[in-house]
Amino acid sequence: ESGSPPSPEAMARTEALLQEMRKKGVLVASIGMAPSSRGARVRFANGKRSVMDGPFAESKELIAGFAVLEAPTVADAIDLSAEFASIIGDVEIDFLPIVAMETH
Repeated sequence: ESGSPPSPEAMARTEALLQEMRKKGVLVASIGMAPSSRGARVRFANGKRSVMDGPFAESKELIAGFAVLEAPTVADAIDLSAEFASIIGDVEIDFLPIVAMETH
């Protein structure tokens, strides 16, 4: 993770692709995520919660699902995650701030 934003050229290519997908009607939403250095990883195991501030290595497994939460801070989002863990059980959750979001 470099922690630096994509180049203007990469952003322009990405926006062109998103525009094309909008025209085709296949784009539901686009979300820009901040680097993991601004996020946190929360692990629930045996009824206990541990929090690790980013940056952290890439996930070892594929994403099984996701949720977009609106919270004032990462710490507030972490507190909200306890409800997910109470249903799912032992789980690892990554939190990344959203830097841009667009829906159609």
